[in-house]
Parts: sequence; C-alpha cells; structure tokens
Amino acid sequence: MNFILWIIFGALAGWIASLIMGNDAEQGALGNIIVGIIGAFVGGMIMNAFGEPGVTGFNLYSTFVAVLGSVILLWLYMMFSRRKT
Repeated sequence: MNFILWIIFGALAGWIASLIMGNDAEQGALGNIIVGIIGAFVGGMIMNAFGEPGVTGFNLYSTFVAVLGSVILLWLYMMFSRRKT
C-alpha cells in the first residue's frame, strides 16, 4: 500500500511543480511521478539541512516539501539541459 501512496504523492507533487515551472506539456504522467518522488527526497534533504523534518506522510506539509524539492529538481534540469548556440 505504501508503494501506491508514493506513486500518488509523487504524481501530485510532480504535477504541481511542473505547473509552477511551466513545463507541464513536456513531461507526461510518468515524468511527473518520477520528478515528484525524487523531489520528495531532495526536499527532505534540504529541510533536514535547515533542521526541519522532511516528508512525514501524506499531508500538506509533506506536499510542500516535495513540491519544493521537485521545483528545484526541474530548475536544475532546465538549467543544464539548455543548448548553447
């Protein structure tokens, strides 16, 4: 059951982050799930560095942490994937 919740949570966080970053049309549902799950880990590490808890469950605070990590992840991806002409 936890695996299914991680997929749902990742999809939600990844979708919100892709809307914030403006690249929702570029990535599909699988991309949102992957970005959301990895973003939850990134956001958790960032919050732990500031002495705050990371993702604690399926709640509003954890969604904020996961979206924060996902936005940072998408920003880094967009920064390094730009082609220089």
